[in-house]
Amino acid sequence: MTDRTAHPSGGLTRGRTFTVLATCVGAMVTFLQITASVSSLGAVQAALQVSPAALVWVPSAYTLAVAALVLSSGTLGSLFGRRRMFRVGTLVLASGAALVVFANSLPILVVGQLVAGAGGALILPNGLALVAAAFPDPHRRTEMITLWAASSGIGLAVGPISAGVLLDHVEWGYAFVPAIMLSAIAFGLTFGGVPESLQPGARLDPGGLVLGTTAIAAVVYGLIEGGGSGYLDGRVVAAWVIAAVAVVVFVIVELRVDSPMLDVRLFTSPSFATISVIAAIALFGFTGLAVLQVFFYERAQSLDALATGWRLVVVFVAYVVVAAVAGRIVRRTGFVLPLASGLLLGAIAAVGLLTQNSSTGFGMVWFWFALFGAGVGLVAAPSTAAAMVSVDPARTGMASGAVNAARQLGSVLGTSTLGAVLTTTVIHRLPSELEARGVPEDTRVSVATAMREGRPISGSFDGDVVDALGSAYTAGVHTGLTVIAALFAAGAVATVLFVRNRPHTGVDRPTAPTGAAADVSTVPTARQE
Repeated sequence: MTDRTAHPSGGLTRGRTFTVLATCVGAMVTFLQITASVSSLGAVQAALQVSPAALVWVPSAYTLAVAALVLSSGTLGSLFGRRRMFRVGTLVLASGAALVVFANSLPILVVGQLVAGAGGALILPNGLALVAAAFPDPHRRTEMITLWAASSGIGLAVGPISAGVLLDHVEWGYAFVPAIMLSAIAFGLTFGGVPESLQPGARLDPGGLVLGTTAIAAVVYGLIEGGGSGYLDGRVVAAWVIAAVAVVVFVIVELRVDSPMLDVRLFTSPSFATISVIAAIALFGFTGLAVLQVFFYERAQSLDALATGWRLVVVFVAYVVVAAVAGRIVRRTGFVLPLASGLLLGAIAAVGLLTQNSSTGFGMVWFWFALFGAGVGLVAAPSTAAAMVSVDPARTGMASGAVNAARQLGSVLGTSTLGAVLTTTVIHRLPSELEARGVPEDTRVSVATAMREGRPISGSFDGDVVDALGSAYTAGVHTGLTVIAALFAAGAVATVLFVRNRPHTGVDRPTAPTGAAADVSTVPTARQE
C-alpha cells in the first residue's frame, strides 16, 4: 500500500494532515499536564496538607518520568512502530491523569503523575519522529517541527486557564480531566490515515535503556529531594553516586554496542552539544518561571488559580505566536540569530521581572511576561530542528530523541530546582522578615512552623505578617529569576560561538545505516489503518 504522506511536493495530504493534527494534540496534552499540575499546587496543599518541599513532587514527578523515559521510548517506537507507541502513550497518560483525578493522598497523586509522565515520554519522541517521517524536505520539515513544538505552548497556556476554571467550581483533582479528553482526541486522530513508521534493523539496547533511565532519574531525584532535605542528606548523596556511576557505565556501554540507544559520539559535534544544552535551558526557564509565578501570585498577592492563570497566559500566548513563525524566520536567517536573540530576550525579561514585588500590579510587568514568552518561542521550536541538522543526516532520528530528552530534563529541572530554591528561600527568609516587622515571637514561631510543615497558616494576623510573607516569597522568586537570567545569557553566548547556522539541503546525504542510528525521515513504512 502506498504511503499517503510520501508526496514529493511536501504539501499536506490526508495522511500528513492527520499526522500533524494528532502529534500536535499529543504535544499539547503532555505540556498541559505540567501547567495544570503547577496551577493546582495551592489547592493540593490545602486539601492534602503537604509541606512545601513535598509539594514540589506534584509537578516534578510527571516531568521526572518524562525526562527519564523519553530516550528509551523513542527506541521502543523504532522497534515496534512509532504510531503504535504514540497511541499507547495517549492511553497511558490518560490513565495516569485519571488516577490523579481521584487521588486522596500525596503518594497516590505522585504515582498518578509518574504514570502520566510515562505516557508523555511515549508521546513526545514518537510524535516528533512521525512528523519528521512525513516531511522529508528539510525546510518543510523545519516548519512542521516548529508548529509541533508551538503546540506545546498551547498546552502550557490552556493548563492554567482550564485548571483555574475547574478549581473555582469543583475539587482540585478535576483540573486534570482536560488531559484525559485531549489524550482521547490524539488517540482518535491517529486513525485518520497516519502511516506507521518503523526503523528497519533497529534493535533493543537493554543496557543503555536501564543505565540511561537510572542516571536521569537519580540526578532528578537528588535535585528535588535535596531542595527539601539538604544536598548533603544521605539519600541525596546516594543519588549523586548512583547517577555518576550510571553515567560512566552508560558511556562505556553505548560506545561498545552495535545499536546504541544514544550514540554518545553525537556530542562530539560542538553545535549539537550546545543545542542540547540550550534546549534544556529554554524549558528550564519556561517551566521554572511558571512555578515561580504561580507561587508568587497565589501566596504573595493572594490571587486565586484562575486570576493567576490569566496572567501566565501572556507568557504562553507570546510563545505560541512567535514559535509558530519561527520556522519561517529560521529559513531566512539560519539558526544562530533566532536562537541567540531568543535567549537574550529571555534573560532581559527575567531581569525586568526583578522589579516585581508583592504590591506590583500586573499592568507594570505584563510586557516582561510577553517578552519572555517570545524569547523562548524563538528557542524551543528551532532548537529541535537545529539539533537534527547539526549531525550527519543518517543520525537525525537519534538526534531528535536526544534533544527531546534534553528539553524534558530541562523541564523537570526547572520545576524541581527552582521550586526548591523558592521554598528554601521562603522558609529561611520568613523568620527574619517577621522579626524585622516586630511580630511577636509566639506568632513568628507559629507562622514559620506552619510554612515549613505545609499546614494552613491559621489565625487572625495583622498586615505585618502578610507583608512578611509577601516579602519572603518575593525574595524567593527573585532568586529563581536571577538563575534563569544567568543561564539564558550564557546560552546566548554559547549559541553564537558553537551552533551550526544552516540546515542540510538533502544533497550528498550518506546512506543511513541500520540500527538505532537510522534516519527517521527516510524510513517510514507503508502500513496504515
